[in-house]
Amino acid sequence: MPVEKTDTLVVGGGQAGIAVSEHLSNADVPHVVLEKNRTAEAWRTGRWDALVANGPAWHDRFPNLEFDGNDPDEFVSKDCVAQYLVDYAAMIEAPIREGVEVIEATRQPGKSGFLVRTSHGDIEANRIVAATGAFQHPVIPPIVPETEGVEQMHSFHYKNPDRLPEGAVMVVGAGSSGAQIADELQRAGRKVFLSVGPHDRPPRRYRGRDFVWWLGVLGLWDKSAPAPGTEHVTISVSGAYGGRTMDFRRLGGEGVTLAGRTNGYADGVLSFGDDLQANVAAGDANYYELLDMADAYLARTGLELPQEPEAREAYPDPDCLTNPLTSLNLAKEGVTSIIWATGFRQDFNWLKVDAFDAKGAPIHQRGLSVEPDVYFLGLPWQSRRGSSFLWGVWHDAKHIADQIAIQRSYLQYDGAAAIIPAAAE
Repeated sequence: MPVEKTDTLVVGGGQAGIAVSEHLSNADVPHVVLEKNRTAEAWRTGRWDALVANGPAWHDRFPNLEFDGNDPDEFVSKDCVAQYLVDYAAMIEAPIREGVEVIEATRQPGKSGFLVRTSHGDIEANRIVAATGAFQHPVIPPIVPETEGVEQMHSFHYKNPDRLPEGAVMVVGAGSSGAQIADELQRAGRKVFLSVGPHDRPPRRYRGRDFVWWLGVLGLWDKSAPAPGTEHVTISVSGAYGGRTMDFRRLGGEGVTLAGRTNGYADGVLSFGDDLQANVAAGDANYYELLDMADAYLARTGLELPQEPEAREAYPDPDCLTNPLTSLNLAKEGVTSIIWATGFRQDFNWLKVDAFDAKGAPIHQRGLSVEPDVYFLGLPWQSRRGSSFLWGVWHDAKHIADQIAIQRSYLQYDGAAAIIPAAAE
């Protein structure tokens, strides 16, 4: 049976794979997209039931298709996002094959290209785009042993308050996921503890504009990638309940018990760092910095937007911030479950090429690997701050597709132009 061949093989049928498929098609690059589950599977079945997009519909989308039936300022549900990606893939006729898992990709000895073993047979490809994104494998730190009798899950697997055992809940991690889950649980009447680490905390809206608008006009979405090792910045923002600024003083005042970063566990007791006040203060500084930048922009440009002095009024410090916990006896406080909102790790073990650093992270420049004919897409800060968002990955995908088209044009050169007659002839 002959082995299937294609110019470019795209691994991953989420937002990154769909985006690069559009640009490859526009550049007339033959390609196939393989998705081991269904298109947009993480949006379909991952994370909690009430999850909504963290940016408004007018902004968090691909340029060529609006959300159908949603108000532009709405924070759409995860089901709407999943359907949007399915509809977009259909619109561009993306050659996605669902239910096909890539097992291994290796360079072909003695010739160009790769041999890719999949769950549905082998494929030879001249190029590979790893579009599996940034959120591949949920990470739970090995702090609390599984034998301790408390239910533990990653925020990716949390669904709703009713699916948890009765009792108090410990949420570890105060990025967007952890903060929103803690808020939801508290609203559902649960006793909630929230471990808060370092974070950025932008205003949801200011002076009549959403923060995504401010980041745009201030040029902050296009901020280039920071130094290696500093790419991940936890951002606490929410589109839930119509979109509100995520303020930890407010959460504390409403009943959530705040604590510092989770450090360890022994004899039924979680221990926390003494950094809660510093972490909250740093988040506040980030918040006020954006307000200052927004005000300066308006003063400089003359654009008139309504004043909002109340945005600088802080909630009172809750007792849990004034007198932070240093430890928590889970049994004594009735904690029956822990939700770890502690991020994800990438996994490129299937890609057998010399393209990674000692920690397994891709070595690349705007998605172009140090390994020829290998490309990465959907990485945090791949080229800019906005790279992990729908519209950001679309622009990164165009760059990748352009580079592939350029490489194809070089390979089409047959050498005839190198025969240059001597000047005297």
